[in-house]
Parts: sequence; structure tokens; C-alpha cells
Amino acid sequence: MAAPQISETDQPAAPLIDRPDPAQHGLQAHSDGGSAFVPVQTRSERFTSTSPDDFEAVTGREFEWKFVPLAKVAHLISDAVDGSPTAFSYTENGGATVDWIDRTNALIGSAGAPEERASANAWSSAEKALHILVTGEDGQETVIRRDRFDGSARAAHVVIEAAPNSKGTVILEHAGDANLAENVEIVVGDNAQLTVVTVQEWDDSAIHLSSHFARIGRDANLKHVIVSLGGSVVRVNPSFHLVEQGASIDSFGLYFADAGQYFEQRPYVDHVAANTRSRVNYKGALQGEGAHTVWVGDVLIGPHADGTDSYEQNRNLVLSEGTRADSIPNLEIETGNILGAGHASSTGRFDDEQLFYLQSRGITEEEARRLVVRGFLAEIIQQIGSETLEARLSQAIEVELLAAQATE
Repeated sequence: MAAPQISETDQPAAPLIDRPDPAQHGLQAHSDGGSAFVPVQTRSERFTSTSPDDFEAVTGREFEWKFVPLAKVAHLISDAVDGSPTAFSYTENGGATVDWIDRTNALIGSAGAPEERASANAWSSAEKALHILVTGEDGQETVIRRDRFDGSARAAHVVIEAAPNSKGTVILEHAGDANLAENVEIVVGDNAQLTVVTVQEWDDSAIHLSSHFARIGRDANLKHVIVSLGGSVVRVNPSFHLVEQGASIDSFGLYFADAGQYFEQRPYVDHVAANTRSRVNYKGALQGEGAHTVWVGDVLIGPHADGTDSYEQNRNLVLSEGTRADSIPNLEIETGNILGAGHASSTGRFDDEQLFYLQSRGITEEEARRLVVRGFLAEIIQQIGSETLEARLSQAIEVELLAAQATE
């Protein structure tokens, strides 16, 4: 496989959305002219910067960091990280190209900007960005396998671009050891249909902090899927900006946290333009002492987003004692002229009636429990659209369940 070529363009990135810049760190003075300050009132008003020095030191009291085990990730937030390009492998096809581009390329910053210090640290440290350009119209899969980070602290930047009227799938597979902070930008052109799947099957010691930013064009659709099964701390937080009429996002998440693992997802859907649509559906299972998952879903329907149709939900299945699932849905609506908006969240144990029904058909309790979990998570797996990956993930879930039962 030939090494990707480097392409450079010395043009500044265009702003994502034409909005007034909020005060630094999201604080604003009261209108009475006093010295008091109030916190951010709207999700879109959060402070953004590509420089980590523009953010205050992280203490753990901030909402975006309050759940995170800071002792494990502090070096990726404030310390110097290696931003040199890291080797990877990928499947070549006629529907997409893969190249390194310079950080001055006009694409950098076109989908969003960091809202917290770890993301800014990675942004300013990455020397080049991995550019995946989808141009085909037949839905071909491009699989990028990233498993050569080793254990040193690293930064990375990825740009996934779907050309207008294109259709394709990009799968980012992660395995091995890692101490990685990164930013992933996704730019979906008008009338394009793009699927992006990120799979975290890291070693038990891996740390992965990833911020995704997506800009979705007119009458375009992005299907975005996060699958987290391995790693010590895995934090994949996507922001989706529906900036043109008819844009839509289908956001899915699947996670299975074992003892001592921390998985976090904070999807944010920003309905900017009129007649946009979003569906957010995350499901997770937790098993083992100290397993901890966090889901914070933010949906903002802006003042010009008439005709919005939006719904978000998160479901968690607790399989043992000693686990914790934090689930917080948020919905902000700034226009009353919408088709619909709603959210839901639930965390619970096995349904005793389901288990009883299966056992009454001669199925053992252990097998009945595995069937319930597989059925619970299968809804998300089946949304991926890749038969090979769906089969592999189904098998990985089965391995997780068998390993959990073996330790009981």
C-alpha cells in the first residue's frame, strides 16, 4: 500500500457559524454594569479556542470534567504531547482517498473548534491532519486502522470530508495501547450521505480523549456511530452542526463498560437552519466493580431552526453491583415553530419477566441473561450498515458477556 501524499493549502479556515463571540470562558457581565458574572446560559455560547493557554486550568469542578478520573488524563490536558504523524493502515478503493494535509489547510477548523483544554492541546500540537475524502457515490467502505500509537502521550487530527452528492462509509478502528488526545472534523457536502463509525477496542490501559466536530450541508445526512468496548478511559464527544436547510443527523452509540473502565459520550446537536432533523440513540451495558459511564446529550434548536424534528435518548443496562451510569439529557428550544422535540433517559437492571419467560422455555439463567443483553445492544449494532463489522461487534459483545460470567 502506497504511503499517502502530503497536500498543503495556505488559506485560513472559514468560521463555522456566523455568531457573536462569547466572552472568554463563557462568562458574561450582567447588563446592569455590575462586576458580577453569570455562567453560560446557552450551549452555543461556550468559549472556543485552538490554544490551550486560553483555557483555565482544569480542576475537576467544571461540568465538562466533573465525572472524569483526572489523575489518569491530566497529562493529555496540560502537558506537551507528541503531534507527529503516526503510521496507520487502510483499505484502498475508488470511492475515497487518504492523505496527510498540513495544519494550515483551509479544511482545518471548518467543522468546529475546541471547547475544552484537552481538545485545544491536541489541536495546537498535531503537526498534520489525516484527510479522508469520500467522492464515490456507491457507498463503499473505507476502513482506517489505527493501532500503532504505543503508550506515549500523543496528539492527532483527522478530517473526514464527503464531497457534494457523494455516498460512503468511513470506519475508524482503534486497538492496542494509547495515550491519545485528538480532534476529528467531519464535513458533509450538500446532498451527501456519509456514515462515520469509530470503534474503540483499546487495550485495558489505553487513554483516549476525542472531540468530534461535524458540519452538515444542505439536504445532507450524517450517520455517526460510536462503539466503545476497550480502554481505561475513553471519552468521545461529538458536536453536530446542522447549518443548512434539510440537513439531518442520525447519532448512535454503543458501549460495554467492565470493571474499572470509564466511558464518556456527550453528543451535542446544534439545529441552526430550518427544516433540519436529528435522532440520537445511545445504549450501554455496565458490568463489574467501578464500571462508570457518562452520557450528556445536548440539543439546541436555534431561533431560525423552524420546522426542526428532533429526539434524543439514552438507555443503560446495569448487570452487576458497583457500577455507575450518569445520564443527563438537555433540550433548549429558541423557536416555537417546530415539528417536534423530545428526550428520554433510563438506567435499570434486567427485566425479571424477560428472564422468567426465557427460562420457562428451558434456557438457562446464564444464557437468558446473555440473550437479553445481546437483544438490548443489537438495535445499535444493526444501524452500522457494515455486515462484516456488525458480525465482529456482535462476537465482541458475546466475549464480554462470557468473560463477565466467568468472573462471577
